[in-house]
Amino acid sequence: MPTIDALAERLSSYLEPEQINQVCRAYHYAEQAHDGQYRRSGDPYIIHPLAVANILSQMHMDPQSLMAAMLHDVIEDTAVPKDALVQQFGEVVTELVDGVSKLTHIKFESQEEKQAGNFQKMAMAMARDIRVILVKLADRLHNMRTLDAMPPEKKRRIARETLEIYAPIANRLGISNIRIELEDLCFHAKHPMRSKMIQKAVKAARGNRSELVDKISDSVKKRLKEEGLKGRVMGREKHLYSIYRKMKEQKKSFNQIMDVYGFRIIVDSADSSYRALGFIHNLYKPVPGRFKDYIAIPKANGYQSLHTTVVGVGGVHIEIQIRTEEMEAMAHNGIAAHWLYKDEEDENIGNQRARKWIQGLLELQQRAGNPQEFIESVKLDLFPDDTYLFTPKGRIVEMPKESTPVDFAYSVHSDVGNTCVGCRVDQQLAPLSTKLYSGQTVEIITAPGASPNPSWLNFVVTSKARSNIRHYLKNQKHDQSISLGKRLLSGALSMFQLDLNEIEVDHLEHLVKEFGAIDFDIILEEIGLGSRAPQAIARRIAMFALGEEDGVSSVNSEGVFSISGKEGGVVSYAKCCSPIPGDDIVGYSSAGRGLVVHTSNCKNMRDMLDQTDKCLPLIWDDNIREDFSVTLRLWVASGRGLVAKLAALVSEADGNLEQISVDDKDATLSVVSLRIGVQGRKHLADVMRKLKKNKAVNKITRQTNAV
Repeated sequence: MPTIDALAERLSSYLEPEQINQVCRAYHYAEQAHDGQYRRSGDPYIIHPLAVANILSQMHMDPQSLMAAMLHDVIEDTAVPKDALVQQFGEVVTELVDGVSKLTHIKFESQEEKQAGNFQKMAMAMARDIRVILVKLADRLHNMRTLDAMPPEKKRRIARETLEIYAPIANRLGISNIRIELEDLCFHAKHPMRSKMIQKAVKAARGNRSELVDKISDSVKKRLKEEGLKGRVMGREKHLYSIYRKMKEQKKSFNQIMDVYGFRIIVDSADSSYRALGFIHNLYKPVPGRFKDYIAIPKANGYQSLHTTVVGVGGVHIEIQIRTEEMEAMAHNGIAAHWLYKDEEDENIGNQRARKWIQGLLELQQRAGNPQEFIESVKLDLFPDDTYLFTPKGRIVEMPKESTPVDFAYSVHSDVGNTCVGCRVDQQLAPLSTKLYSGQTVEIITAPGASPNPSWLNFVVTSKARSNIRHYLKNQKHDQSISLGKRLLSGALSMFQLDLNEIEVDHLEHLVKEFGAIDFDIILEEIGLGSRAPQAIARRIAMFALGEEDGVSSVNSEGVFSISGKEGGVVSYAKCCSPIPGDDIVGYSSAGRGLVVHTSNCKNMRDMLDQTDKCLPLIWDDNIREDFSVTLRLWVASGRGLVAKLAALVSEADGNLEQISVDDKDATLSVVSLRIGVQGRKHLADVMRKLKKNKAVNKITRQTNAV
């Protein structure tokens, strides 16, 4: 069992006596606050904060982090208020403690919502002080070490949460020691039998491999000495979860995974790393395509190393990592290595990237609609794989695996992403959905006034792109809904011979108060989205304005709403009847969808026409110039080149062919469906006449859903 004296002795190797006394004072304060509290295992509660501080001391963390580790559960689990901690230990330590503390005073509807809310709170604290996450990781690591005392279901839930969030965060910050242990502990908690079997197999394999490992190690050490390079060689063990994941993802057997031998060479400088690589490739034959230079181009978490795979004695594959002592410390401790190698003028690359990532979290949080959306975006962002792309000017941009040009555009700047209309990949025009690979040069083509396409959400992979697109579309829909709501309400008011612009402010404020809205725009938005009927709102306004109980007034034809085709996403056209300009149409206010346009004889509208509060008469605007989709069914004599001939005829009539399919076919007759874009009934008639001129076409009908 750890003691404060043992910790104090360990801290004496890198802290001043006064600083050690501060840590000890925090321990005694926490011990008093947690007096009488016990963990599920039966141990006194103070054992947990002490263990967390011990984990941080192994990373040579500063006194404030260690004090926060001692006190991290005081606000959450004891009666000690936050102000008392500020008085005793100062603002900085208290903020670290508060950042790690969970939200205990808020009622959550579900465990998922609680998890998301707590993580969002921690992310905000991380943005202020990155040490919050280091304390939290150490806290989570000790909780995982002592998980056996928990019920099985809770063990699996905590393990799942740790694998989804905390282990990837440790990886993102480059703290591989904590990441590896967390993954193995989670693996054991989720799949205890599988974990034991792999552990047993690894132990057996280690004994069988020892002779070959020693032989390879000795040959490398000998060559190091001959080349005059200072360094050390060590075998590299695969951890259990890594073996399991490779077996599962790559569908390989245990023996296939363990056939690869891993070694690490630690040298004194980056120059020596490249020299060591040279003699390794001279000593053993390298495997083509298996060399990676993470020294020249570090990973997102600041990890630096040379990776190569060579073929050794007997044809066995040997994976070798070559790096310096500082790179080794960075690989194990990640951002925590900042406290091992303090250099105020030249902050290590891992620290810089970590801060950049956390800044990105803030941007995600600002755009996320709720905590669940935020945490989903973060999860996407926590599994980056290395893809290195170039701008036209030669700047390297690091992107996750399978990124698209749209992801690339948003990584440059959100405005570039929002106005993106096309791209060139390696100087060739390419679709925006193209998957990008390392080494490609990407040029983004923008256009003023362009806007994100909702279909981009189907293929973007970065959380930044996804959140920016959603944010833009949300704002766009908000503006469009208000505009449509205003037009619908103006049309409804004209039936009472009232003008919306002339309605007194007092009447509108009374309406806002009555409906419990923040302002009148909210009511207009709800009308545009179909959540409120414009006729009902107009009737209430008429009652205020005219002073009549039933809002009586003559209804005139000017109250009919006109459709221009430019209303945006808040007006949609029913697929059941596919209305086009020239058709008699009627509108139906659907909650969440806005105004849905049907033909007046559509079967689906037959039962809805009685709902006068949701249905309203519509007409087409005289100046409409948009394309509208309509489906034609053609009975055509079977023959060679049939589809091509029909497509050519549609094109000749200036129709836009969107889709063509052969629904039924026999030796003599084929039934063909054409979905085409036309500007109205007259244009449609021209297309049908053009098609009928072909002798092979026996019959044409428009696919409708008429009563």
